[in-house]
Amino acid sequence: MRNRASTVAAYAFLSLFFVAFLYPFLWMIASSLKPDLEIVSMGLTSSNYTLGNYLLVFSRAPVVRAFLNSLIVASAVTVSVVLFGAMVGYALAKVKWKGSVYLTAFLLFTMMLPFQLTLIPTYTLIVKLGLTDNLLGLILPNMLTAVAVIMFRQFFQSIPDTILEAARVDGCSEVKLVFKIVMPLAKPAVVTVAIITFLTSWNDVLWPIMVIRERDLMTLPQLVTTFVLGGEAESHLGAKLASATLLAVPIVVFYSFFQRSIVQSFASSGVKG
Repeated sequence: MRNRASTVAAYAFLSLFFVAFLYPFLWMIASSLKPDLEIVSMGLTSSNYTLGNYLLVFSRAPVVRAFLNSLIVASAVTVSVVLFGAMVGYALAKVKWKGSVYLTAFLLFTMMLPFQLTLIPTYTLIVKLGLTDNLLGLILPNMLTAVAVIMFRQFFQSIPDTILEAARVDGCSEVKLVFKIVMPLAKPAVVTVAIITFLTSWNDVLWPIMVIRERDLMTLPQLVTTFVLGGEAESHLGAKLASATLLAVPIVVFYSFFQRSIVQSFASSGVKG
């Protein structure tokens, strides 16, 4: 009886925590469908649900174009980070050369530096390359991250060298080793790095605001930020909530479809070595 009571208490506590965590998101969605006068209430129901707030957002902001821009940038960054991160991680983990230890230490050091420290030099370089108001200006600086390299390196170190030596004896080149043997074995690390990179790139606001000025090239988070803070939404609280909902929904849908893969990848990609 005591164990049963403790189990019920634990589930009750977790249920309350779940409701407290989920309620603000549900309130945002419900309020985005309400007239402005009804948003002040904390309830979820309304007798006057309307799509007017969403129509206002779509009429004043190129939401679809911004969504496609975000999808292009996040996808390109994710593919490049996984590709180059795996190659560098393999070189640090499985290729014996004198500078690998020092490069690994340097990468770990760069992870401790605040990103604001390199923000201005990176922006200056992008300006000199003429990549402002260009999606390449959002993609190129993020094509490789120290976090991805370290994660791949740590996972690759857990792969037995005997497997790689056997492949080399059979005539497999180092490039084929990476893409045909190592990468399939490192699927949890690949999925983890891809998820972290995609979500980070999708939610980025500061860098796009610095690089992109043309409205048709804005990413979705940047467009929502300028729409809400730039005065286009005026005093329409419902329109602001509708734009915030449009920004959050793709991430929720993404997580819903890949929930099992996300949980499995994070559970099986522990840092080793």
